[in-house]
Amino acid sequence: MAAAERPQAGKTGRPWQVAGAGVVALGACAVCCAGPVLAVLGGLSIASLAGAVWIPALAVVAVIAPVGMVWVLRKRRRATSTEPVDLGMPAVSAPTRASRVGDAPVDTF
Repeated sequence: MAAAERPQAGKTGRPWQVAGAGVVALGACAVCCAGPVLAVLGGLSIASLAGAVWIPALAVVAVIAPVGMVWVLRKRRRATSTEPVDLGMPAVSAPTRASRVGDAPVDTF
């Protein structure tokens, strides 16, 4: 074998081995990082979906809330009574100065 045909020290006779190692490293990286990358993309997708659903939902709530509030207030007004109601309890009047025991009647100011 001539010197030109002999492989040099440190070099292989197959130049595609380095590329193969690169492909293996790329595959290992893809397997390792695929989960977090998919999780981030999935999170962005869920956030976009929530935003797409949330904004119209807020509009619906903004319309329904005042309508519901008016309905409840009208219902409460109809339920209240404008006539005095007898609760079956005796009416107690505030004591006057003359009604105290031992006091003489005193003119009010």
